Amino acid sequence: MLLDREDERILAGEQGETRQKMLELLVALGKVFGAERLVAIKSAQVSGASYKTIGEYGLQWLASLDAKTVVPAVLNPIGMPRGRWEEMGIGPGFAAKQNAVIAAYERLGIALECTCTPYYLRQTSFSDHLAWSESSAVSYANSVIGARTNREGGPAALAAALIGKTPCYGLHLPENRTPAVVIDLPTPSRKMGIAEYGALGYHAGKLAGNRIPYFRGIRPDRDQLKALGAAMAATGAVALYHVEGVTPDAVATPFPVTGLETISVEPAEFERLFDDIPVDAVAVGCPHCSPEELGQISRLLAGRHVKIPFYVFASQGVIDANPRPVEAIERSGARVYADTCMVVSPAMEQYKAIMVNSGKALAYVPDMCGAVARIGTIENCVDVATSGL
Repeated sequence: MLLDREDERILAGEQGETRQKMLELLVALGKVFGAERLVAIKSAQVSGASYKTIGEYGLQWLASLDAKTVVPAVLNPIGMPRGRWEEMGIGPGFAAKQNAVIAAYERLGIALECTCTPYYLRQTSFSDHLAWSESSAVSYANSVIGARTNREGGPAALAAALIGKTPCYGLHLPENRTPAVVIDLPTPSRKMGIAEYGALGYHAGKLAGNRIPYFRGIRPDRDQLKALGAAMAATGAVALYHVEGVTPDAVATPFPVTGLETISVEPAEFERLFDDIPVDAVAVGCPHCSPEELGQISRLLAGRHVKIPFYVFASQGVIDANPRPVEAIERSGARVYADTCMVVSPAMEQYKAIMVNSGKALAYVPDMCGAVARIGTIENCVDVATSGL
């Protein structure tokens, strides 16, 4: 692998053992995947932030590191809202460990914006090289923004943040961003919202596997694209997708799709995911809610009061910038929490069945929370939360 003089000095240990080890990790990763060089990145997003997922050994490893980030870097959601963990039902033992994880990342220079939607907080542009690790954020960056990132493991993303570079392979290279399968929706569905696109993604991820899909017959907006990609990343290994006439790579590049395998999907194939099982909690914001989603939830809850726990998750930056809808949501008895989500917080393990409006959450809640998951539209979620049914 081609390295510059600065890289060579880091590998020689001239900038400390931590930076040496981090660059060794990136070089080894690059060699495995045949990278010829490293590429400078604009930002990093680091997973492995919840104590629920990294445990004591992960915490000890983080505490052993001694370096500072050289590019903007944020964290993935952690296991609790930093300012409201007691209210959410988190015990002091877990909170102490989670705070130690946060402190370890802060000492390394990672910004404590604990979110799976970093694109709402910092400008990311077409063709930017990144080192992001959370699957839905990777999908959004590649597909909706047209940036360039592989799905990095937590240690690799952290290494990239500390070095400022990542191996140039995979989705950093234009030739690896072309579609491999066409998913066609020839029959119009009922009006599709975020939940329907999440259900489509849940189904399409299983069809695509690790291939790059090219969708025809849909016109999703940005929140719907977020839901589509997040679900495909959860049920498949889709880190990039294209939508004809919508996503930036598909608009900028006339991809030749003639001759590719084409899979026709009828609405009934993913609409069957919507069922009527009873639930004892409702949770939305997986990925974290956008300002538009917070506004919609607040309007739907106007004049209503929740009868079962209703969790709404968003980044602290989005919450701070949208106080009116957040206050309106909380007047209903629902709670808007930052920093965490239904997947990585142990607080959600108390429930037997959880209603979500996300294909990603539908895929992850059973294993991560030990609960049955039911998907519904945001209107369904509000109706269930306020009726208790």
